[in-house]
Amino acid sequence: MTTTQHKIGSGFGMRSTAAEVLDDIDLTGEVALVTGGYSGIGLETTRALAHAGARVVVPARRPEQAREALSGISGAEVAALDLADLESVRAFADRFPHDRIDLVINSAGIMAAPHTVVGPGWESQFAVNHLGHFALVNLLWPRLGADARVVAVSSAGHHASGIRWDDPWFAGGYDRWAAYGQSKTANVLFAVHLDRLGREQGVRAFSLHPGAIRTSLQRHMSTEEMVDRGWIDAQGTVVNPTFKSPEQGAATQVWAATSPRLAHLGGLYCENVDIAERPEAADPELGEAGVADHALDPEQAERLWAWSAELTGVDAFART
Repeated sequence: MTTTQHKIGSGFGMRSTAAEVLDDIDLTGEVALVTGGYSGIGLETTRALAHAGARVVVPARRPEQAREALSGISGAEVAALDLADLESVRAFADRFPHDRIDLVINSAGIMAAPHTVVGPGWESQFAVNHLGHFALVNLLWPRLGADARVVAVSSAGHHASGIRWDDPWFAGGYDRWAAYGQSKTANVLFAVHLDRLGREQGVRAFSLHPGAIRTSLQRHMSTEEMVDRGWIDAQGTVVNPTFKSPEQGAATQVWAATSPRLAHLGGLYCENVDIAERPEAADPELGEAGVADHALDPEQAERLWAWSAELTGVDAFART
């Protein structure tokens, strides 16, 4: 498999922040959409983009909580959206308040959730992390102009599982980490195929691992579990040297969405504010895991796109 999946020497690194990435970039007049943009790395993404001049639309399942979190950020606006509910996704797309979108960052997600079925029988992590975002981007596709970028926030967790074509809903027994891994692989494959479909119109797509960050994403994990993994100590203090601050965790997705260095690239997976390497060339001491072959496979990406379109009933590229 040929690929441009190699570092390009971005000038940034593991400890770079979103603000540093945008230091010389003016986003005045641009419209960004950031799901999950009111907590954790999503909040820092919203803050950095707005400070650079962008108008940032933040969808929220809890709009009042979002408005409170974003109250001090000029240029941010909130609209109701539940990614687990296709009707909510359609309603959000129908009332989107701007004629065009320049940047989409799919930052919302859940991790290691207990087994929950949503919608028409979908496992919740796959539904929220992948299918809701798939439908959202396809429904908003007519508003994405030339040079727009779509960024799917994946995770090193994609190494845990490819797409489980024989049992995607875990009828044979639920494993919350395999379910998370499957959804994160889906994020990467989504970007691979969207880039293939959209590049002729000037729209490019990327995916990424933001790094390990202590946020509300770990709400389904116990303290004991995080201690056993070497992330924190018994008092809740982060002890893993590869963990990042939320400002650092937001840097890679902001870079993927805005960097001029990526102007003629797409379909790539990033980490530590650069294009990622394959696993054998990744540096674990920098929190790198690289990107697995199963997440970049174009045939798997095309198959997932077709299946996602069938499940959601949405496909902006369907032949009529």
